[in-house]
Amino acid sequence: MPTLLIVDDDDAFREGLAETLADLGHQVVQAASGREALEQLSGAAPGAIFLDFRLPDMDGLAVLEAMRRQRPGDLPPVVMLTAYATSENTIGAMGLGAFEHLTKPVGRAAIAALLDTLFPAMEAAIAAPAGDGAFGDEAASGQARLLGASDAMRAVQKTLGRAAASDATVLITGETGTGKEVAARVLHAASQRRNGPFVAVNCAAIPHELLESELFGHARGAYTGAVQERAGLIAQADGGTVFLDEIGDMPALMQAKLLRVLQEREVMPLGASRPLPVDVRVVAATHRDLAAMVADSAFRNDLMYRLNVIPLRLPALRERSADIVPLAGHFLAQACALGGRSMRLSAAAQHLLAQHAWPGNVRELKNAIDRVCALAPSALIDAADFGFLLQPSDRAASPVSAELLDLPLAQAVEQVERALIVHALALAAGNRSDAARRLGISRQSLYTKLASLGIG
Repeated sequence: MPTLLIVDDDDAFREGLAETLADLGHQVVQAASGREALEQLSGAAPGAIFLDFRLPDMDGLAVLEAMRRQRPGDLPPVVMLTAYATSENTIGAMGLGAFEHLTKPVGRAAIAALLDTLFPAMEAAIAAPAGDGAFGDEAASGQARLLGASDAMRAVQKTLGRAAASDATVLITGETGTGKEVAARVLHAASQRRNGPFVAVNCAAIPHELLESELFGHARGAYTGAVQERAGLIAQADGGTVFLDEIGDMPALMQAKLLRVLQEREVMPLGASRPLPVDVRVVAATHRDLAAMVADSAFRNDLMYRLNVIPLRLPALRERSADIVPLAGHFLAQACALGGRSMRLSAAAQHLLAQHAWPGNVRELKNAIDRVCALAPSALIDAADFGFLLQPSDRAASPVSAELLDLPLAQAVEQVERALIVHALALAAGNRSDAARRLGISRQSLYTKLASLGIG
């Protein structure tokens, strides 16, 4: 059983805790001050440390901070003890990475329960090595990388390499969170334009009335407040790459102007009398089905074909399950480096991650790892720490019910469509543009369906 270190200047409490821990099968070493504790820690590390807040020479938090500096990355779990728990000392202890914060007196049952939580996890950590070296030097380079060794990602990487050798327009498709902007940056870095600028534009984030000026620039006096000429984002990317994210959200007028850029390699700033030549590579991305939008008259057919010279589809994370655990290990290593902690994923946690559907894809996985790295109390992250992934969805239950099976197909489809639209409008707080985006259809299509279904 691991040796435990008790740091407390109260002789009676320290001896009583030592006796309890010994009865539970552990060897115990003791220290009556912060200085003694740091000296003990300079040798072989104990399995865990029980540290009092009030010590004669140092504040308990100061001792914990000194311990972290003394053993960066491999400090054993620390249980803080206090007779006077406050929000300040509790938050301070947990912020410095304490495993637990207990209020004196502490009963035998509480100590036994704590040890049951602590040591099985520590033993599992030995058998469950961290995945932080999954991608080796590639991940450590600091440059944009499309990490993954699955067959699906290998195919993407090969296509990217071939596309980088040309200057053709690329259309990147894939669900939200699959890494479309990362792919665009990798493509730029591998191309002959790598020394030129990379300008990213989120077409959905810029109000439609401002998009023309942002993309194409404006001449002086083009509108009220345009006191000087301004180059647009496409012109700012001259000699490099312009990345047009969420191209499916671009309004019709801008689609026509973008088509001119692709055809003529020139932009017409707002209010200008003549176009400006530009030398840019256009990389566009969308999570929408542009072909369906073309059929729905929500996107220009000629623009889609101009954009889709080299198609690149990024697979959803569930389609490349072999990459999930290595990516989790990579993100964990990043989070630990920022937080100064050393953490591992248990076998159960790895299994849970591999089985999760990841509707938010790589972005959701990274956020989940960042969350548990910040909040998990132990150096070993277990499946229970990912409990939030198992919580019921915030979405309403599916509108499809057994009653629909008794209806004619057209009527059943209408009811399902009505329920989905009403639900999307509720989620969007009545904002029809947002509701259309959630449904994956154009605003005009939504208006048509609202009218046909009689939804006000």
